[in-house]
Amino acid sequence: MSSFVKKLETLEALENHYGQPVKTSLVKEIDHISDHYRSFIEKSPFVVIATSGPEGLDCSPRGDPPGFCHVLDSKTVLIPDRPGNNRLDSLRNIVRDPRISLLFLIPGVGETIRINGRAQICLDDELLERFPVKGKLPKAVIAVTVDTMYFQCQKALVRSGLWKSEGQIKRTDLPGTGAILAALTEDVDAEEYDKAYPERLKKTLY
Repeated sequence: MSSFVKKLETLEALENHYGQPVKTSLVKEIDHISDHYRSFIEKSPFVVIATSGPEGLDCSPRGDPPGFCHVLDSKTVLIPDRPGNNRLDSLRNIVRDPRISLLFLIPGVGETIRINGRAQICLDDELLERFPVKGKLPKAVIAVTVDTMYFQCQKALVRSGLWKSEGQIKRTDLPGTGAILAALTEDVDAEEYDKAYPERLKKTLY
């Protein structure tokens, strides 16, 4: 870790530097899914999952058509877990430490929704059958019990211009995934990997 001279290393120093929280930033935090917050979840096609385990932290995306996360009741959100690369970083963490944080995003909307809670990895048939896509069910369902939730204001997304089309860049302006893998292992041919990826993605999406 880099060494820096000026650092905030105590809660007192941190609070003195930033000042008191805005009142509305506190009252918006609740311990359940209100009707207003539910409407955001039901419109979101994308959620970021943060977990913690013995090996450290993990942050992982999940996405499907809007409404893919189901609100079971005022304390529970269900997230389908589709096939992936089987690293299982998030799921390994949940098995050993159920604490979880969720960040829901909706394209074109500045506010995000945050949930802190506890997760279980469920295989109940009635839960899996809630999430069919193209005749296929998820591998599992992550059931999250809400401890706290609140909306995050628009500042970060406004500053970043995340939803502005003019802010988008061409994929070719970045290294290809094949090139990245080829630099790390001799087992991958960069050109062949990138060429085959679209068809591989199509076959393994669900």
